Amino acid sequence: MNELYLSILTGLSIGFLGSFHCIGMCGPIALALPVHRFSGVQKYGGILLYNLGRAVTYSLLGFAFGLVGSQFRLWGLQQVISIGAGVMILLFILSRFSFASKVPGLGRLNLWVQQGLGKLLSNAKNPTSLFPVGLLNGLLPCGLVYVAIAAALATMSSLNAMLLMFSFGIGTIPVMAGLMMFGHLISINIRQKINRSVPYFVGLMAVMLILRGMNLGIPYLSPKLEKESTEVSCCHKPQ
Repeated sequence: MNELYLSILTGLSIGFLGSFHCIGMCGPIALALPVHRFSGVQKYGGILLYNLGRAVTYSLLGFAFGLVGSQFRLWGLQQVISIGAGVMILLFILSRFSFASKVPGLGRLNLWVQQGLGKLLSNAKNPTSLFPVGLLNGLLPCGLVYVAIAAALATMSSLNAMLLMFSFGIGTIPVMAGLMMFGHLISINIRQKINRSVPYFVGLMAVMLILRGMNLGIPYLSPKLEKESTEVSCCHKPQ
């Protein structure tokens, strides 16, 4: 249960603190959404549906990577995955989140997503049409999303990973919704100050993942990781 709460808290923290970084990637799309065509409840409903769409896609990605992580856990590779995820996150930070852009195939994915978003936005006539925009937007290549995925993989649980990624999406809603409604009121100076703090927080999380994988026996910080038993017990007693 503690791991469940930790996954939710981690996702919310990465999402909220990193959402100012996300403005650079998703900001233009968010500002292009036709929410100002709607009024009252429809306007806020459209904003909510768009952001929930992103969160749903993130949660599905988390579930998929959590399944992969759970297999590594069965193979007794908890330490390797935890340390590897921490090192991967540090690489993202050192490359200023541009490391992911060098992954083969992401260029094509980015082009496909942008083309799809263009078609969806041109046909967005009502608030509910913004939900599929959010679903597709969740696949847009973004360094911070990959940081969250690395943390989700390290949970080595499909449920925890799914909750971490969904919480990550929810954590980005305050800033993204604020940008959509009051984008002109968020000064560049404020964005830069908060954005500069993101690498420190993400780096701290990476160090914690590495320490966890080192199996130092420190409660909560680096507890002893127990290997999953794969032995099959014999149900027949010797004669």
